Amino acid sequence: MMEYLDFIKSKTIVDQDTGFKPNIRDTILFGFQKDITSWACRRGRAAIFSDCGTGKTPIQLTWADQVNRQTNKPVFILAPLAVSRQTKREGEKFGVDVNICESDADVKNGVNITNYEKLHRFDPALFSGVVLDESSILKSFTGKTRNQIIRAFSALPYKLACTATPAPNDFMELGNHSEFVGSLTRAEMLSMFFINDTSSVATWRLKRHAQDEFWKWVCSWAVMIRKPSDLGYDNDGFALPELNIISNVVNMDFDPGQFGELFLQEASTLSERREARKLSLEKRVEVAADLANKSSEQWLIWCDMNAESSLLSKSISDAVEVTGSDRPGVKEDRMLAFQSGEIRVLVTKPSIAGWGMNWQNCRNMAFVGLSDSYEQFYQAVRRCWRFGQNRTVNAHVIYSAREGSVVKNIKRKEDDAAIMADNMIKHMSGFTKSVINGATNDQTPYEAEKTITIPSWIREAS
Repeated sequence: MMEYLDFIKSKTIVDQDTGFKPNIRDTILFGFQKDITSWACRRGRAAIFSDCGTGKTPIQLTWADQVNRQTNKPVFILAPLAVSRQTKREGEKFGVDVNICESDADVKNGVNITNYEKLHRFDPALFSGVVLDESSILKSFTGKTRNQIIRAFSALPYKLACTATPAPNDFMELGNHSEFVGSLTRAEMLSMFFINDTSSVATWRLKRHAQDEFWKWVCSWAVMIRKPSDLGYDNDGFALPELNIISNVVNMDFDPGQFGELFLQEASTLSERREARKLSLEKRVEVAADLANKSSEQWLIWCDMNAESSLLSKSISDAVEVTGSDRPGVKEDRMLAFQSGEIRVLVTKPSIAGWGMNWQNCRNMAFVGLSDSYEQFYQAVRRCWRFGQNRTVNAHVIYSAREGSVVKNIKRKEDDAAIMADNMIKHMSGFTKSVINGATNDQTPYEAEKTITIPSWIREAS
């Protein structure tokens, strides 16, 4: 009977540490940052969901430096465009030399960094550890690229994924992170914790009785923090300024026959939304241009279509455009010039510049075009509204009445994201605090409720 119980226990969720005890010297890291870094080193393979401005960059730099010291082999950081040079500057503050690489030939024994787009130029076998900076950006790439990253670094014992927040209720993204760090594959996660909702094809629903164990499992390889007090630390220095989200609804002349409607209806299909945005383009740009041209301060203007970007850059004085067709070096130079204040107005898309940049130098932004992605909206806002910003941030959302469904959809997803964050914080309140402080509680215990009686015919057969 004991052998049978041992067999059952072997089937419980166990995610063994692959890391080491770090030796983090006194730095300017805050206490919670140092403890999270130490935990990630002990884990070896971990994910950090840490809100914008809470210090993901110094955490991942310190982690990478510790792994390099432990293995005496190069460590690799993959980052969004233009973040490499920003990270190198951050490294100078924390005593970590960061080597910007274009290909294998540039790799040095230390901490190396490149953009996601250049991954194909490198041999993963060169490195002992890898960091995915702004790991949620992987959704912007094709499934082939995501799979390539997961496979390329599957054998590494040291892996760290960092992002501000996983997408709201996107359990598939949590599954991707789990698969990257080597805990459970996405398929294993789904079969263990979810059921397929047959009322909606390909929709997975978290089993009601498995919710506590699911979040405990997530928190065994990931930590989520919106502010230091989530882990029991002091919030000194981490108070966000006021955020004003200001709706600007442009008035459109409505032709009842234009859409085959008696009264104006909100656009519901993708084609209807595109048509509505085309019709309101000039008026939306006019509102944004008026805001930026009447101000002497810096402005960050977000758009979603090329036509919006082009007309905005022509309508706003001092505006500089960053487009998808620009060469990578041009994009980096302009984004960093905006950071340093050399550019007063930057016009671009969240899909291009919405990840990783620290733009606390700017407090005014306008969304002249919105997609349905809450995460893109959230990341775009947090480029300026982040810890370290000491002024009120104004975010203008400019849209026509017919585009109101997009705004409502983002608001709904924002509420979903808050629920998800609350769930993770609630479930990790005690569990993760003990893990961060060095306890080892990485498995779901098996509690035998009944004594197993083995039939005599099995005993005789054996």
